[in-house]
Amino acid sequence: MVQHHTHSLDTVFHALADPTRRAMLRRLADGESGIGDLAAPFDMSFAGASKHVRILERAGLVRREVRGRTHVCTLEAAPLAEADQWLNFYQRFWTERLDALEAILKAEDAAKAKGEPKA
Repeated sequence: MVQHHTHSLDTVFHALADPTRRAMLRRLADGESGIGDLAAPFDMSFAGASKHVRILERAGLVRREVRGRTHVCTLEAAPLAEADQWLNFYQRFWTERLDALEAILKAEDAAKAKGEPKA
């Protein structure tokens, strides 16, 4: 079984639950950005954007560096890889279960077509 750091996964999924924060991460995937630039597409204040960035920082998804008066943010992808690993485990789990169910249903359909009684 895959071991996960529950607290960090909780904070990552909490951070990803907000569409504004997901959009900010998407922009940061293209390169570092100032908080003001991250705020611009959302018509929000620096303070509002900064609150979103703090949540992303707590989740380990963003690193903030102060350069003079500018707060520059950089994407930190490692927590996303951990979340992806967790999701992939359950994707494989359900794929296996659904494949098994499909095999059972196909066998039942084949038995009905031949007029055989259920097993």
